[in-house]
Amino acid sequence: MAAVPYLPLRGRDTHLAALDRHLAGAASGTSAVTIIEGGAGLGKTAGKVFRIGHLGDFNDLMLAGTLAGVEMGLELAGIPHRKGGINAALDYLTEQGRAAA
Repeated sequence: MAAVPYLPLRGRDTHLAALDRHLAGAASGTSAVTIIEGGAGLGKTAGKVFRIGHLGDFNDLMLAGTLAGVEMGLELAGIPHRKGGINAALDYLTEQGRAAA
């Protein structure tokens, strides 16, 4: 599973490779914890990424609603972004749901 950031993350190749490994492991059923830490704006990623945080249960439907809201908010605010993130997420979640069934 390759990383496809919306904006270039300069100087983060090692970090993105670690995230790719964790995502690939999660897709095959292996658990992993990834901690991203840093000061305000997360340094080199300031203005390029944000975090969706949650406490407790967070299922596929909740994720889809959150991503749809984020994409709509970006559009309404006139913030440049690559459209289609929610569609890609829904395709992925649907595929994973079928594989699990």
